[in-house]
Amino acid sequence: MKIFVDADACPVKKEIMLIADKYKLDVVFVASYNHTSDKTYGGQWVFVDTGKEEADLYIVNHVSKGDIVISQDIGLAGLLIRKDVICITPRGKQYTEENIDTALQFRYLSAKERRSGKYTKGPKKFTENDILYFITTFEKILSKHAGDLK
Repeated sequence: MKIFVDADACPVKKEIMLIADKYKLDVVFVASYNHTSDKTYGGQWVFVDTGKEEADLYIVNHVSKGDIVISQDIGLAGLLIRKDVICITPRGKQYTEENIDTALQFRYLSAKERRSGKYTKGPKKFTENDILYFITTFEKILSKHAGDLK
């Protein structure tokens, strides 16, 4: 199992590394060249061109069944779930076969409204509770995986 992180706007990089280290799992952060930083927190970093979907394409082409992807991108999650990849957001929401179609439908309807000139509010401010929920979800997934290996 590997962990891939859509790292451009991921607010929980440090937490990902702390938890992944605990379970001795490899983490691959994928970011565009525009998002280079001194704060790497460890892991392997892959930098891709600055095109809109470059990080997503890298992840899609390098994940395997059973890997984990951490991303806010619902479209990416929709592709990966069908490859038996575990997908969670930095807020700790896990996308599954049961909820991905609804999430994709809401994304489509929101985009349709924006195209028609109606602008809705963006996402809620990222909070400490979001971080705690992410940690809880991520730990549950990795703990279950570790238990399955025994």
